[in-house]
Amino acid sequence: MPSFFNRNFHHLFGCMVLLFAPTSFASPLATPVHGARQLIVVTAPGWDATNGHLQAFERTQGGWKARDAGFDVSLGRSGSAWGIGVHPQQDAGPHKREGDGRSPAGIFSIGPAFGYAEHITSTMPYQPMLASSYCMDVPASPLYNQIVDAAKVGEAAVKGSTEAMRLDLHNNGDRRYREGFVIEHNPAAVPGQGSCIFAHLWRQPGEATAGCTAMEPERMSALLEWLSPDAKPLFVLLPDAEYQRLQRSWGLPVVPETTR
Repeated sequence: MPSFFNRNFHHLFGCMVLLFAPTSFASPLATPVHGARQLIVVTAPGWDATNGHLQAFERTQGGWKARDAGFDVSLGRSGSAWGIGVHPQQDAGPHKREGDGRSPAGIFSIGPAFGYAEHITSTMPYQPMLASSYCMDVPASPLYNQIVDAAKVGEAAVKGSTEAMRLDLHNNGDRRYREGFVIEHNPAAVPGQGSCIFAHLWRQPGEATAGCTAMEPERMSALLEWLSPDAKPLFVLLPDAEYQRLQRSWGLPVVPETTR
């Protein structure tokens, strides 16, 4: 018969095993999305896919809850690649570079909304675009990855930029930037790592982008009405396989795999 000491030793040892055994469940405070109460999640069939599915989520006491059934969006003409955001750096897979035609993958803060109108229905910070508004996509520029007003910084400062923000005035009524918001990829503006990444309208359904995420006007307006800066919203874009791999450790909602 085991002694009192042995019985208690085995009980204590068992408790220690439970306390120190590794777990596959990440602490909510350790995940890249722990401070967010709103998520915009885009999943794509693979790295080279030019289309995806967007679903918005709200954090509740019971966890993430889908706002609706979601909808289709278009991505970069070359697919997607790891960007620079609030997620841990990833080694495997393609990495975003300036001009590669890929949408940044990962988790990103959502910046200000922008558009052609003087005001929109949204609580998000909003910046109306002018004929002189440009986003600097020139890696050597000290203004790289910033939206600037040529009337303030000077015409020479925006020389070479291909991102006029009033596309309707510069490109025959182009509606793509009529409403949108900034996806804060490469916030430190590392030269050559990619710039001027937005969610914006598509010119025609399903048309691929230069590296942004595009959608129908009605969908964009609904997102802008829903988004709240107080909820610290984040934008997530991942291929299906990466989403399934990282969903639990990154604290992401469970979403069904896209079947395109």
